[in-house]
Amino acid sequence: MTEPTWQKSTYSEEGSACIEIAPTPATIRIRDSKHPSGPHLTLRPTAWADFVAYAAEPGRRA
Repeated sequence: MTEPTWQKSTYSEEGSACIEIAPTPATIRIRDSKHPSGPHLTLRPTAWADFVAYAAEPGRRA
């Protein structure tokens, strides 16, 4: 199994605390950018899309 390709948001500032994602057609892996060798969360793409839509609702803090 190959290491996933992790991506940090283009909205992140260098050195800031954020999450990184490693998308594949079947899963979205999520990890803490400060602890790249730590555990990660794996979601189905539909669950990730639901989360992103929820987080983007007006009045939510980024």
